[in-house]
Amino acid sequence: MALTVHGMAEIAQLAGRDLGRSRWREVTQELVDAFADVSGDYQWIHTDTERAARGPYGRTIAHGYMILSWGVPLFSELLRVSGVGMALNYGTDRVRFPAPVPVGSRVRLHAEVSGIRQVSRGGIAMTRAFTFELEGSEKPACVAQSLTHFYPAA
Repeated sequence: MALTVHGMAEIAQLAGRDLGRSRWREVTQELVDAFADVSGDYQWIHTDTERAARGPYGRTIAHGYMILSWGVPLFSELLRVSGVGMALNYGTDRVRFPAPVPVGSRVRLHAEVSGIRQVSRGGIAMTRAFTFELEGSEKPACVAQSLTHFYPAA
């Protein structure tokens, strides 16, 4: 169940908080193919199941950026914010993809609020440490710092 915070003061209190882990999400070939359609990345390691079966991983693997994009829906399982005017995705830092994610595997998000600081217009910048855990693997699928700015209601 997601932690719910209301307003800027409660967001500011999240510094250093471990938000836990999301549910597992399965990587399917349909999702990989749909991401290829959206991104235009049709590299054979993602979309050609026959060729990938003979490749280094024995099957197709997910796009790294597909897994990173799951930060939005998986994070919403961990934290809900209300009482703000808007939240803006400010970007990501230190993105790495330590392990390939084979189709048929499962991924979940572990998130921590690693930093909170004030920004212009009365806003708060939240830095979140994202670790996309790959079921059965010692290495994560992806690690990243995700940056979000929250601004007060007008």
